[in-house]
Amino acid sequence: MEGLLVNIVTPYGEIFSGEVKSITLPGSEGEFGVLKGHSDLLALLKSGVIEVEKMDTQKDLVAINWGYADVRSTQVDILVNGAVAIGGGDESEISNAISKAKKLLEEATSDKVTMSSLVSRIEHSAKGKF
Repeated sequence: MEGLLVNIVTPYGEIFSGEVKSITLPGSEGEFGVLKGHSDLLALLKSGVIEVEKMDTQKDLVAINWGYADVRSTQVDILVNGAVAIGGGDESEISNAISKAKKLLEEATSDKVTMSSLVSRIEHSAKGKF
């Protein structure tokens, strides 16, 4: 295995599973990135966006409301209460995912500045997909 194995799971099922180059997580103490060989840690995640850089350098986003990340040197297991994957698909599927992500984030935080920043990041990243 060349990359880092990442699993993102909600109570309703798996959102993402695969080998990636890197992952960026919205930790409760601030955003942090993980590469293969990272030190082991258990982190609390706040509402925000997980950025997944796949082996082909394509980036996908997953909006989450909160959860935990179990980081090990070759694998990251992420358990979240709610998540919306924003990636792959045509323009209408991505637009639908963005709408769902906005709703999830609005329910998770009352901080309007944080909310605006997250939505802007999602929309900006999605523009590159179509």
